[in-house]
Amino acid sequence: MSQVTVKRGRPSKKVGVIKRATPIVSTMEEFKYDKQLFEPMPVGKKIDSLLSGEGGMMKGTNYAFVGDPGVGKTTVLLDILADMQSKGNKVLFVSGEMNRIDMVGYVKRFPKFSKVPILFMGDYVENDPLQVLDDTLAEGYDCVLVDSFAEVAVAIVDMHGGTMKNAETKILNVLEKHNQAENNSKLNTSFMLIQQVTKAGNFAGSNRFKHMLTGMAHMKFNRDGGRFIYFSKNRRGGEMNKLFFSLNQANNVGWLYTEPLNMSSEE
Repeated sequence: MSQVTVKRGRPSKKVGVIKRATPIVSTMEEFKYDKQLFEPMPVGKKIDSLLSGEGGMMKGTNYAFVGDPGVGKTTVLLDILADMQSKGNKVLFVSGEMNRIDMVGYVKRFPKFSKVPILFMGDYVENDPLQVLDDTLAEGYDCVLVDSFAEVAVAIVDMHGGTMKNAETKILNVLEKHNQAENNSKLNTSFMLIQQVTKAGNFAGSNRFKHMLTGMAHMKFNRDGGRFIYFSKNRRGGEMNKLFFSLNQANNVGWLYTEPLNMSSEE
């Protein structure tokens, strides 16, 4: 697959240095791309219609997932990742929080998770986490789940010092490189990023993070204890409805039914 060279997001700024750019205006008919880049990676379930208008995760995209504590963010996204793997896609789970013992419970309930390749960042506390991440991603993957983005950033701050914003920028540089297929397999990697929210429930992330996101998904409980997911932003045109799901089934998330976002069952 060909490498995409279009840059996304805002360039980093250097204090006291202002660069003069020569703007280039062009039309989309001048843009050349590999058509495979716009072929979806479906899992064959209802979540596909929310991920994109084409039905499935799109290559080289970045989705952030936030939600209520205990709503099942990790479980749901691992389920999507495992289903993508079963369709022949090359996947990776980057765990910044859990260790192998923590994963035992997940695998007991969802045996298919045992086949998903996992990078346990906690195994490398004496190593540079940014190098560990970049070296691992160098192999090239279709889709990577990171749980959580903030935990990886904290590990980088612990190793290198500096601010969370600087650590976030370093991670985003790595993600953008692999979005553009700069890896050994020349794959335009898509990332699913579990991210934290503030105490007020607002998204925690820099402007660059927000600009690099293709979609922003929210996972919540309603007043009756039901669980649902919806997108407040999706540049790839997926359904903007609430999709309810259940974690009561063995080995699969139960994708149930959709409701319009404005229905009162959310609260």
